[in-house]
Amino acid sequence: MAAMEAELALLTLESLPTDPLLLILSFLDYRDLINCCYVSRRLNQLSSHDPLWRRHCKKYWLISEEEKTQKNQCWKSLFIDTYSDVGRYIDHYAAIKKAWDDLKKYLEPRCPRMVLSLKEGAREEDLDAVEAQIGCKLPDDYRCSYRIHNGQKLVVPGLLGSMALSNHYRSEDLLDVDTAAGGFQQRQGLKYCLPLTFCIHTGLSQYLAVEAAEGRNKNEVFYQCPDQMARDPAAIDMFIIGATFTDWFTSYVSNVVSGGFPIIRDQIFRYVHDPECVATTGDITVSVSTSFLPELSSVHPPHYFFTYRIRIEMSKDALPEKACQLDSRYWRITNAKGDVEEVQGPGVVGEFPIISPGRVYEYTSCTTFSTTSGYMEGYYTFHFLYFKDKIFNVAIPRFHMACPTFRVSIARLF
Repeated sequence: MAAMEAELALLTLESLPTDPLLLILSFLDYRDLINCCYVSRRLNQLSSHDPLWRRHCKKYWLISEEEKTQKNQCWKSLFIDTYSDVGRYIDHYAAIKKAWDDLKKYLEPRCPRMVLSLKEGAREEDLDAVEAQIGCKLPDDYRCSYRIHNGQKLVVPGLLGSMALSNHYRSEDLLDVDTAAGGFQQRQGLKYCLPLTFCIHTGLSQYLAVEAAEGRNKNEVFYQCPDQMARDPAAIDMFIIGATFTDWFTSYVSNVVSGGFPIIRDQIFRYVHDPECVATTGDITVSVSTSFLPELSSVHPPHYFFTYRIRIEMSKDALPEKACQLDSRYWRITNAKGDVEEVQGPGVVGEFPIISPGRVYEYTSCTTFSTTSGYMEGYYTFHFLYFKDKIFNVAIPRFHMACPTFRVSIARLF
């Protein structure tokens, strides 16, 4: 017993085996790992064990094995060099860098011009200069994103999505930081708001609230919506799009790369499709996607504008004699109060499409509600091309539409 106690008394950090200590160190975060360097010479040596820094490089900076090989640096050096450059954004960098990487990978084969329009990242001093110009601090997640890409050139189509109707077109570019600073708002109604996007056709912008003011929460992203019933021009309602820049940007990217937002003619269209919003009648399937248009909507007076995209497809396995032509449409439109409107008429958007095996027909139309939400359902009437006296109805699935969360102007509350 005395001998064992003597051995334990002699057991020190210096005498512990290396492997168990490295295992313990592998569970530490980078801050604790750095602190260990100052405890003792032994821990300094062990904390510099390069494989320990591999996990942190991948977790915080998304550095791949290939990048490490190209730079010909050890993991610890890579971590320290990257931290020296963008360390202030360590809590945001991985999420935002992944979103940018995923977006570019998805768009390169589909919308190459859009990817080519992206600008190189801004420098720290550029972002500092903008803060001095506007007199406000930029959110760290915003700065982080702009270190990766400083917006895009003002081109069509814009990176932040498009929308096209017969007499209305919108395409939003992601503004570079200097252009955004030029549009920074100090006027009542949009005080301390920085534009994130801009549409050269409509003048529409999404704004980032860099300070809490006029009923807005700091860092919220929103579309402005002037109160058309107020005499005060500062009465501006808001459709809230994101709680933070990261929330706004990563959710948009997720919708794009998952295929939730379709790409049509090299443009991203912000239609939302509910997988359950599909109806099949015989050989014909009808599916619906919807989108809310803030630039054509208002809270005061209540007028909420939605567009929907219908896809009508006949199975490729259908018999040739099943070819048919659309004659008319019937809609049953219900708002949030339960008020019902019925609409029927010939064709769709002035056309009478012919559907044959394997063929797809798509069209876009729109509707408005005086309530914040509502739904539509109905049917199309077709006749067979080879048996013109035979008509039949094809169900249109019920699809719901709801505007984003909105906040009423503080000017209206006083």
